[in-house]
Amino acid sequence: MGSTSTYNNNFLKIAFGLGLFVILCIGGFSYKHTQDLRDSMEMVKHTYEVNLELKNLLANLKNTETSEHGFIIINDSSFIDSYNSGRIKIAENLKRINILTQDNPEQRRNLDSLNKAIGKRLFYLSETLQSYKLGQIRSPKFISSFKLGNQKMTNIREQVQAMIAHEDNILEIRQIENKKALERTPIILYSILILTLLLLLVAYGIINRDLKVLKENNEQLNIFKESANLSEIVSKHGSWTCNIDQDVYEFSDNFYRILGEEPQSFESTIENFMTFVHKDDVQKLTTQVENMLIEKNLPFIYYRIVRKNGEIRHLKAFGELYVNNEGENKLIGTTADITDEVNNFRLIEERNEELERNNKELSAFNYVASHDLQEPLRKIQTFISRLDEKEYEKLSDSGKLYMSRIKKAASRMRLLIDDLLQFSRTNKSDNVTELSDINELIEAAKQENIEAIISKKAIIYNDEMPTMMVIPFQIKQLFINLIGNALKYSKDDIPPVINITYAKVNSPEDKNLPNLANGYYHQICVIDNGIGFEQEFAEKIFTLFSRLHSRDEYSGTGIGLSICKKIMENHKGNITAEGKLNEGSIFKIYIPC
Repeated sequence: MGSTSTYNNNFLKIAFGLGLFVILCIGGFSYKHTQDLRDSMEMVKHTYEVNLELKNLLANLKNTETSEHGFIIINDSSFIDSYNSGRIKIAENLKRINILTQDNPEQRRNLDSLNKAIGKRLFYLSETLQSYKLGQIRSPKFISSFKLGNQKMTNIREQVQAMIAHEDNILEIRQIENKKALERTPIILYSILILTLLLLLVAYGIINRDLKVLKENNEQLNIFKESANLSEIVSKHGSWTCNIDQDVYEFSDNFYRILGEEPQSFESTIENFMTFVHKDDVQKLTTQVENMLIEKNLPFIYYRIVRKNGEIRHLKAFGELYVNNEGENKLIGTTADITDEVNNFRLIEERNEELERNNKELSAFNYVASHDLQEPLRKIQTFISRLDEKEYEKLSDSGKLYMSRIKKAASRMRLLIDDLLQFSRTNKSDNVTELSDINELIEAAKQENIEAIISKKAIIYNDEMPTMMVIPFQIKQLFINLIGNALKYSKDDIPPVINITYAKVNSPEDKNLPNLANGYYHQICVIDNGIGFEQEFAEKIFTLFSRLHSRDEYSGTGIGLSICKKIMENHKGNITAEGKLNEGSIFKIYIPC
């Protein structure tokens, strides 16, 4: 979801930038087109102004000429005023035409020629008027000036008409351009409108899609918020944030519940919170909060609070720094109610102390059972031995039977006490492992069983064993018990053959090691050709005091294989048994490498 959100944000930025660029382009194009249209209209207007000034110039020349003729004909001085006024207007017309044609080189050339012609025409008018005033109306000078003036006037009309025609040509071209611009304007405006609508539609589509995504995100956020609230209630913890820069706190609803208050029932400030802290923890917690604001970190801290009903609760808090998009430093933390854990820990400590006491009592009992009971048992066996030697023949047949049973019972008692002592020693967990030669331990175990080996003519083969980290006397006892077990449950008519083999195995590859840590193990197999057992009893034979045969068939206490099981547990290993009735058994030992 994070990558999708980033993609959407980048896409929106690109779309916004592109839209802004298009709008600027449209605005620029619209401005350019409007400017061109305005310039075109200004040029048309300019052409009309030039033509108008030229026509006014021609009219003022005619008025000046008419005023001169009127004065000559009727000798009225008012015509002189009109004549002078016309000359002034002609000068103004030429001045305006000069300004209007500054950007037209051809018209400038025409205007220079026109200025000279008008100057000549006005000169001839002045000469004619001067001759009239002197009474020389029939003089050659008057006639010559009058004729030349009329010729210049005709020439001026032609030049003005040429300039007007030139402006008309320009006007026609500009009118065509203006018409085209006017024709393009609706198309351009319509295109701009369509493009704008398309942009609006695209923007609407993007916004609508983002609104859907935002709605979905808000729904997911609400679900997450409710889930977080439920999680806080179930797990008995509350969350909080601290804006380090502004020293502003926010507490979640369940944070208030942990304090025994209704959600948002008071302002989220450190001062209000401190009123709930146990008086013996206030100073410590205040120091930790001050360090938190300085170091911008809150490691695990433990403290107590006191609810308004007097109930004391144990809390654990933790916080980490978070920097938001605005660069604000915030601590996001969680506070858990660990009262149940503290109470359970105390209960476990009490039970451990009780268990330790029970173990001490059990050890004392084992000591009494295995040591103090041996003394009276030795005396019993001693007196039985003396009775057997000196008084046996004096006993009746039933007395002899009782004597035999007492001897067997005392022997079983001796064996049971020895096995209990051995089991008690095996149960101790304070034995230290050391690098040991397993071959020597196997040889020592053979020597412990030498009488049975010789009497049963047993044959024992064993592979060369590597050194291992073990508790030596326990592994020696393990082999004593396993070899003794193989000798005890051998067949009557076949000499026992015992094979002790070695292999190195990997725990995932051996079905007998499913619950042990992964890694390599030393596998030692003790294989015999004895009477065996049904496989369904493979687990039962390791149970304390468990026996598959009666005491009359095979002697024993049912503790030997339990001792083997316990030894393997002490070594974090395992022992398994496989058997086939009347074919033999295999005991597999696994010791971690």
